[in-house]
Amino acid sequence: MQKSRVAVLRTKPDHVLEDYVKLCSLAGIKDALDPSAKTILKDNISWHLMYPSSNTTPWQLEGTILGLKENGFEDLVDVHNKTVVTIADLGDRFNKFGPILEKYGIPKKYNFKPEDMKWIEIKPKAKMAVLDKIFPEGIFIPDYFVGKNIVHLPTVKTHSYTQTTGAMKNAFGGLLNVNRHYTHTWIHDTLVDLLAIQKEIHTGLFATMDGTTAGSGPGPRTLIPHQKDVILASSDQVAIDAVAAAMMGFDPMKIDYIAHATERGLGNGNPRDIEIVGMPEVAQERWGFKVGVNLGTGTGLILWRSPLKIFQNLLFHTPLVNMFIFASENYHDHYWYPKNGKKVVEQWEKDSPWGHLFTQYPG
Repeated sequence: MQKSRVAVLRTKPDHVLEDYVKLCSLAGIKDALDPSAKTILKDNISWHLMYPSSNTTPWQLEGTILGLKENGFEDLVDVHNKTVVTIADLGDRFNKFGPILEKYGIPKKYNFKPEDMKWIEIKPKAKMAVLDKIFPEGIFIPDYFVGKNIVHLPTVKTHSYTQTTGAMKNAFGGLLNVNRHYTHTWIHDTLVDLLAIQKEIHTGLFATMDGTTAGSGPGPRTLIPHQKDVILASSDQVAIDAVAAAMMGFDPMKIDYIAHATERGLGNGNPRDIEIVGMPEVAQERWGFKVGVNLGTGTGLILWRSPLKIFQNLLFHTPLVNMFIFASENYHDHYWYPKNGKKVVEQWEKDSPWGHLFTQYPG
């Protein structure tokens, strides 16, 4: 397999949009996507509340749109997904996506609305590691995703269940329905299976990743934000995740979803097989991020990874799952955010240049 290209740039708020356009070209977006196909923008809403480093940033969304248009891709659509703990429309509003999409005339669709797309069974050509066992009744995906390009828009952050999260994890919300939590015990191989499916159904794959404010700790929501002024892009979903993981301070080949995807030939996760373009010296930074857990993710790890996982069918495949959804929502939205998160957001908006930029976007 030839080397994969990952573009990395240092950026600042006063030229971040121009830098995203440059980033997309450096990473080869024109060759990665089919110009005759519609292109899905798959934003990342890890938390419907605005919290720095947790979600796609408005400048990431706008800059990626400009990068696509600069390279001749005009037929764009933004797709939101639903999870059991996030509300798509609130995430769109609080993270200021709506006015940007309206500015460029880009429609929104929802993978959970029957009028927008249907869920169809797919029989992947690639051998599945876990998905066919987790969903023995069949693997179902949105029909709308088939035959289209997709551009993922994750952020640089840690994750309590996968160590890091990025382009590969971003497909988790789009391609799996609200029962995706069934996969958490086998999350790493689930992400690899999903990448194999993406390579079969999409006409092209690309990702931009925003590390202007990167997140360490108990992600993907209750993070510790760090100003890093970095943006990345690649057509190789494995390689961009590997470079971001290394910058955060992790050995990418010791992260199962990156290592297993590399072993299956779905991308390059080994740094020796990745070419860094743009500012290679920035990709050599090592930030020393740590993965943490909070009450919610700690409980999940116990139930999905400890011997208690034998009770999964009872706890998560029956209405009892609503207890955990209720507990997660109340802990994150009504306890942690008012007690801790709101102060972090206010401080970020007051002191960080990226917080200042966020306040300038219409909401």
